[in-house]
Amino acid sequence: MALGLEQVAALPDPIGEITDMKRRPSGIQVGKMRVPIGVVGIIYEARPNVTADAAALCLKSGNAAILRGGKEALRANQVIAVCVREGLAKAGLPERAVQVIDTTDRAAVGHLITMPEFVDVIVPRGGKGLIERISKEARVPVIKHLDGNCHVYIDAAADPLKAMRILENAKTQRYGTCNTAESLLVAQAVAEAQLPALARMLTAHGVEIRGCPETCRLVPSAKSATLEDYATEYLAPIISCKVVEGLDEAIEHINRYSSQHTEAIVTENYTHAMRFLREVDSASVMVNASTRFADGFEFGLGAEIGISTDKFHARGPVGLDGLTSQKWIVLGDGEVRA
Repeated sequence: MALGLEQVAALPDPIGEITDMKRRPSGIQVGKMRVPIGVVGIIYEARPNVTADAAALCLKSGNAAILRGGKEALRANQVIAVCVREGLAKAGLPERAVQVIDTTDRAAVGHLITMPEFVDVIVPRGGKGLIERISKEARVPVIKHLDGNCHVYIDAAADPLKAMRILENAKTQRYGTCNTAESLLVAQAVAEAQLPALARMLTAHGVEIRGCPETCRLVPSAKSATLEDYATEYLAPIISCKVVEGLDEAIEHINRYSSQHTEAIVTENYTHAMRFLREVDSASVMVNASTRFADGFEFGLGAEIGISTDKFHARGPVGLDGLTSQKWIVLGDGEVRA
């Protein structure tokens, strides 16, 4: 947690940054300035490191934060909040700029998410049930992702060694994270040569494979997959698998079944890689890299307030820039409109 705070502190201050300045025929200069959103409410379960990360990101981006953690980490959150308030006081900042809600009563969340006059945005971090409830009941804008049904596509032009390494890391490094691969797609042209070896690797890690008929033919130990399997975030040692005709079917399958979180292609074909980047409609899209990199720390954000699969206002890992807005600014020298 301390390392994360130091990294956030070392990041450039986004507030007040002026970009896109252009001089208009009238003589005025028009551009944009980055500004804070205001009051950010973060609702999260368990993980007390979120208390420190959220406080740091909100402060660095000029926002106030209201934090409501889960009952499992209430005492840890309270102690971390004390440390934060002490730091604020020493820095000459208002101690109440970061507030931790002490009650674990669910009604407190209901009040927080229906107070647009006091809260500018809500960021829920936790299980799908929590996020669905927040999304349904909130009267405040929400930055969220419901689940992470992430895909790895092994293209016809994939390097087998890269494919093995990337899939192993994407699926087996950790099972309970939103950027873990839950679905494997393999091009028909290389399925016979590569899928059995990939399956042996997964099985050695204790991963259950649920596949299409062609997968089950090539991997006798695989179970038959249902349509629901292709849309499921397992958060467990289970993976769905489908042999696809090629890139077109892979993109179509991903855009149909994914949760628009993170997808990866393994390929040595530049044209296929660029098409995958352009046409896959997810928050993070990768070429020859593990889906596990979809993370604010790994993306150089220092830490993240969360990951968004929405298209407004932020998308993907949300760091400092995602906690800001922009306003138009005009610089003139006495100009008036004709």
